[in-house]
Amino acid sequence: MLTTARDLTLEHFRWIGGHADVWAIFRDAQALAAVVAGLVEPFRGEQITAVCGIESRGFLLGGAAAVELGVGFVPVRKGEGLFPGDKVVHQSAPDYRRLRHTLRLQRSSLGPGDRVLLVDDWIETGSQAAAVRSMVEECGSTWVGCSVIVEQLTDAPNNALGTVRGLLAAKDLPPCES
Repeated sequence: MLTTARDLTLEHFRWIGGHADVWAIFRDAQALAAVVAGLVEPFRGEQITAVCGIESRGFLLGGAAAVELGVGFVPVRKGEGLFPGDKVVHQSAPDYRRLRHTLRLQRSSLGPGDRVLLVDDWIETGSQAAAVRSMVEECGSTWVGCSVIVEQLTDAPNNALGTVRGLLAAKDLPPCES
């Protein structure tokens, strides 16, 4: 029986039309619980006070990780949707699709005493994570690192992001059959 976060991720992972799909994890309570616990485990001793998540899967995973750690959640919105109050805004470097994203964080959500973890489903170029790190630090908070389901970074961006932990590496995924 598969019980580890890594095994459950692999069990629920699939390729659809050449695109990675992790949405089935969210439909299985055991898999979701194991993945969330696996995402926070490497950071339990880091005195995290807030978890950030980037719209949209990062909202789901980050919110669940925040509950698991007993801390608050800080959403990072993309684009122009409603998001009241003073915001810190950064544009990301191009992502794997060569798109730049405008990311927004409510300035009042973080302060000098906060230790922040970013949680997301996948990290490839690190461009969005680097933008979030800049926003966290602009708020005077301490960046602790990133925790993701799938890590696909090269050494250069990884070093710029500090500690990055993945439940599995992209090379561990089954081959794409598109």
